[in-house]
Amino acid sequence: MASLPQKRYYRQRAHSNPMADHCFDYPVSPDAMDWSKFYPGEENTPVEFLDVGCGYGGLLTTLSPMFPETRMLGLEIRVKVSDYVMDRIAALRTQNPTQYQNIACLRTNAMKYLPNFFKKGQLKKMFFLYPDPHFKKAKHKWRIVNQCLLAEYAYVLQECGVVYTITDVKDLHEWMVKHFTEHPLFQRIDDHDLKDDPIVEKLYSSTEEGQKVSRNQGEKFVAVFRRTSDPYLR
Repeated sequence: MASLPQKRYYRQRAHSNPMADHCFDYPVSPDAMDWSKFYPGEENTPVEFLDVGCGYGGLLTTLSPMFPETRMLGLEIRVKVSDYVMDRIAALRTQNPTQYQNIACLRTNAMKYLPNFFKKGQLKKMFFLYPDPHFKKAKHKWRIVNQCLLAEYAYVLQECGVVYTITDVKDLHEWMVKHFTEHPLFQRIDDHDLKDDPIVEKLYSSTEEGQKVSRNQGEKFVAVFRRTSDPYLR
């Protein structure tokens, strides 16, 4: 039986420059994407959950048995980290033949190629868990949540789709809240209304980064947003 990969063989720098010229394969349009090599079974089932910057795949493996009928995809820009997630999923499928068929990982740059993979209104949920804070002001434009990228997220999310964010950096949390709430197609969901969402509690410790923050007794900041209807189309 296949054993799970060991992270020590896949270690890589924690950060990657999203503006660098990496070599990526990507389809000219979502219709040109062949998902059959990522997911066994029915080829026409679309991806509906997207974990942007999925790290070592902790959220994917946590949500997979919770939503077995939903296809989920993790995007990761770092080579060794994405290799680890792919090998981890392959091993889990071997160990559990009827499980983990609905998750996959793809190495790409979400800041550049998101519309190449996903159609308008395709996604139901997006996740940004412990994204790179890019502390220096000059690098704030590299943050995965910014004014320009929010238009793309709104494009690929269906109306009433949900975006989950969590970070241990208060400044980044406030940055994300500010940008999402100022965008006309997103509205923050009140914390009280999140109590019935089973996904929220999984944001805190399903990832390696979240577990690290817990060990260091750090604070975690959560904000969840809903994709609203287009006010100009009413």
